[in-house]
Amino acid sequence: MRKERGEGVGFICAERGTASVWLVWIFSVLLLVFSGVIYRVLATHLKLIVDTPVKLPVPLTAIPTRIGPWVGKDVPIPPNIQRTAGNDASLKRLYTHETTNDYVNVYIAYTARPRTMLGHRPRICYVAGGWVHDNTQPVRIASDTGRIVPCFIHYFHMPAPSNEKIVVLNFYIVNGQITTDESVFSGLGLRTPNISGDPARYAAQVQISSIMENTIRLACKEMVELIIVFFPDEAGRVRAVEYIDPSSE
Repeated sequence: MRKERGEGVGFICAERGTASVWLVWIFSVLLLVFSGVIYRVLATHLKLIVDTPVKLPVPLTAIPTRIGPWVGKDVPIPPNIQRTAGNDASLKRLYTHETTNDYVNVYIAYTARPRTMLGHRPRICYVAGGWVHDNTQPVRIASDTGRIVPCFIHYFHMPAPSNEKIVVLNFYIVNGQITTDESVFSGLGLRTPNISGDPARYAAQVQISSIMENTIRLACKEMVELIIVFFPDEAGRVRAVEYIDPSSE
């Protein structure tokens, strides 16, 4: 009888042990499912945040169409180029000098996620568009106020029979500072997602192009100070508040 009783106790313990294993297994499965649901919710929320454009305090469209002797008109940017660039804001204008009739194309791109700006430079983008790169020169241009602007001037041409030529001046504005060095915004600190949507954590690209080098140098000299005030400085301040136009939002 004792043996049978012991066998019964053992059988009961075995059943309890099996039940415990099943409970642990079920709990583990539920935990994995719950974790997966939470991950998907958070990932979707993060993607929504990342995909939502970060607005500048003063939109680029508020940049005056008249800058000194230059009179500009907006040029549409093709949607496929906007998608490829992945910027939060961009502007393209054709400015014509009212005295000489010389023209420049001004392209400005802004992103609060500086990692998306990496690789978007004339020597890559223009070549991808069929242009042949001839030369690149580092230059320093003094603005109307005496600010020294470091930039690169790139020279391109189209293959025969077109043989069209273009000269492109390029520089970046990173958190209020002008630079030509992409490594400034390629570090880990500016490559992580801008989850807070801080418009003062950014990289902006400025390109001025034309067929004549003297023309783009003159345009940079006369336009750069006004362009810079539309971007937050190191303290996050934007000096272009007087240009706010509700119709440009």
